[in-house]
Amino acid sequence: MVNRLDARLSLYHFYAAFTALLIGGLLGLLQTLVRSESITLPFKLNYYQILTAHGVLLALVFTTLFIFGFMYAGVSRTTGELSSHRRKSAWIGFILMTVGTVLGVVMILMNKATVLYTFYAPLQASPLFYIALALLIVGTYFASYAIISQYNGWRKANPGQKSPLFAFMAVATLVLWIIATLGVVATVLFQFIPWSLGFQEEINVTLSRTLFWYFGHPLVYFWLLPAYMAWYIVVPKVIGGKIFSDSLARLSFLLFILFSIPVGFHHQLTEPGISESWKFLQVILTFAVILPSLMTAFSMFASFEIAGREKGYKGIFGWFKGLPWSDVRFLSAFIGMAYFIPAGAGGIINASHQMNQVVHNTIWVTGHFHITIGATVILTFFGIAYWLIPHLKGRVLTKRMNALANFQIILWTIGMFIMSAAMHFSGLLGNPRRTQNTDYNGHEVASQWGSYETAMAVGGTLLLFSIFMFLVLIIRLAKTEPIGKEEFPIGTALDEEEKLPKILENWKVWVGIAFVLILVAYTIPVMDIIQDPAPGSPGYKFW
Repeated sequence: MVNRLDARLSLYHFYAAFTALLIGGLLGLLQTLVRSESITLPFKLNYYQILTAHGVLLALVFTTLFIFGFMYAGVSRTTGELSSHRRKSAWIGFILMTVGTVLGVVMILMNKATVLYTFYAPLQASPLFYIALALLIVGTYFASYAIISQYNGWRKANPGQKSPLFAFMAVATLVLWIIATLGVVATVLFQFIPWSLGFQEEINVTLSRTLFWYFGHPLVYFWLLPAYMAWYIVVPKVIGGKIFSDSLARLSFLLFILFSIPVGFHHQLTEPGISESWKFLQVILTFAVILPSLMTAFSMFASFEIAGREKGYKGIFGWFKGLPWSDVRFLSAFIGMAYFIPAGAGGIINASHQMNQVVHNTIWVTGHFHITIGATVILTFFGIAYWLIPHLKGRVLTKRMNALANFQIILWTIGMFIMSAAMHFSGLLGNPRRTQNTDYNGHEVASQWGSYETAMAVGGTLLLFSIFMFLVLIIRLAKTEPIGKEEFPIGTALDEEEKLPKILENWKVWVGIAFVLILVAYTIPVMDIIQDPAPGSPGYKFW
């Protein structure tokens, strides 16, 4: 059972995360309605304003707060309660993240930070918006200290023993996060804040975008790895099986650290000022990250098959029937896994130079983005919430609530399928992203997009209804469901005597290799961008 004080810490993160989910989801629906010309925005709001808030609230705030809430609960469950000074650091982190979020959203709603989720220069926001981003990132450092310090404390107290897999994976996720955020910290502190305050007249646009995407792509794996944690550790326990291999699970997380960071140039394939050879190198490293993803898929389906065989199911795929399809803890995660197949395939297309030319800056990219975070990640997070909230509140997930939760998951799945499919298909027809009006004065090409944009609005409506239902169910799970003990499912390895290679917990080696790859991939091109920059740009505000 998670310690009461640690449970309270996790719950506050979840409540803040779900507030961001509600507001961000509402703004997302408004975007689809505006693009389909179904409504005109009220209260002098503009499309790009709500697009910025939607991206920040869902891609940065909701995910970050939920992930830390989940990791606090899991680390407390597997290593013991957090010490007082670590818990204090965690609360400082939560306060800083909350203040940063509120300040940033206020700036967006005041129309002083309509710069979109990527805050690309030369669009310029209020200095307070960039300060808000800095507060959010600094808050995560305090939170990361609490978890990493707890892990190190456990290892010192248990010399020679294999660390709990959940804690190991949490630390790997945070190592990736800390290394990745160095890029966005550098550009915000040394470029955007001085520029927005007027201390610098111009900004090096190419450098700012390069530093953003140094952070922006590994951010995707910061979202994904906690979902993988649930897949590796929770799902095998839920299905009555075992973790296929503890060592394989750890190695896959370490490989994500190595291969998910030095790949940002594949987001900049069409941009000038970066040598094609450096873009090619980072595309190759992008494809390398497929390896730990395939390792994860192999491990998961091996766990499924072993569990099914142990239950007596025969035939090549007979074990498939033995999976607990009516259990929302499994169903949500499995649908998330299934969605990651087209999401991963889309990522390969986006990172391939020739195919990228077809879809670059079209709404295809938005569709890919949504099935990655909006389906794979969020569906898994929904499933986690349905058992973790009652666990932390001392209540139980009843059969009736489980059935309602399954309905909510299916509603989300259908809504996301309709919306993302429409985005993908209309993107192939040239429909642009980041654009409010797409009729192009009745141009023949643009006339093909209208039905797809209506479909996006239909899908977005279903998604918002699903969010409403999710929040109602979560409130009931926290307040009105029967008192009891809901399981925190922690799986055990198939071979519990499996000897863990010591190198898998030698963090100096893996962090060292990660920095070597980063230096190889970034040092020379970044020096070229600094020493021989394109003309700088003043700030622009078009709202």
